[in-house]
Amino acid sequence: MKDIDYTIRNAKPNEYKAIGELMVEVYSRLEGFPKRDEQPDYYNMLENIGEITKNPGTELLIAVEADEQILGAVVYFSDMKYYGSGGTATQEKNASGFRLLAVVHSARGKGVGKLLTLECINRSKEHGNERVLIHSTKFMQTAWKMYENMGFVRYPEIDFYQGELPVYGFKYLF
Repeated sequence: MKDIDYTIRNAKPNEYKAIGELMVEVYSRLEGFPKRDEQPDYYNMLENIGEITKNPGTELLIAVEADEQILGAVVYFSDMKYYGSGGTATQEKNASGFRLLAVVHSARGKGVGKLLTLECINRSKEHGNERVLIHSTKFMQTAWKMYENMGFVRYPEIDFYQGELPVYGFKYLF
């Protein structure tokens, strides 16, 4: 397996459209995951992912190769109040979170998702939080397994339904 050299940094506004397209592609290809006609608001949010960075403490992080090709992205929230999920996660204190981790198909299995996750954990520590909260679904088994291997544990207190889709909470404690 060829190693990939890449950098994790904040996305630039001129990259938001490409990141939105990447997220739509990744999420729409998940087997069994709701499609655009079932959850149009969700896909609209993905397409316009740059808008989320207008919230305080919210960063759109990307992994890029030396030629600036985007390999993956994630949205980091230093304050859960801006996390934007259903359920009670937005009421959690002393916590950061991340959502919408997406990696291009050609870079999967090469550590991009793990490094984006580690970057979110490091930023949470820098912000003085005690834990990182995330959500996943049964359709995201690769990510789910990665999170558990990294030390995330189920946190059912923040589970919720997005329409008819069950969404499961996880936490990482420092």
